[in-house]
Amino acid sequence: MTAVKYFFVGGTSALIDWTIFTIFAYFAGFNYMLVSAGGFIVATFVNYFLSIRFVFKGSTRFGQRTKMAFVFIVSGIGLFGHQLVLYFFVDVIALNMLFSKVSATGLVFAWNFLARKHFIFAGMHTTRISE
Repeated sequence: MTAVKYFFVGGTSALIDWTIFTIFAYFAGFNYMLVSAGGFIVATFVNYFLSIRFVFKGSTRFGQRTKMAFVFIVSGIGLFGHQLVLYFFVDVIALNMLFSKVSATGLVFAWNFLARKHFIFAGMHTTRISE
């Protein structure tokens, strides 16, 4: 059930990321790599707060600051992979920017979920969707 709830939280975060990307890179013409990184960071904040509210709840082996630091470390690794895939898709094999952005997000989703569930939020119970 945790994966299903995280899918909705991740989906909300992804929509925010994709909206920022679409507006600023796809339509306004800003550098797609910079916009992608900025949107990813904003989406990471949203994902963190939604995750602790709706997906992972309770005590953990880490304090709040440490958890947030680990989320950003895990997300930083995810961002590196995301940017690498995005660059490869857009600049090397010349795929559409928006398609490439969505594809890169999908590839990093599993890393983010598994690292959060099994390392950062390990030992925490999950909330019910109705809570």
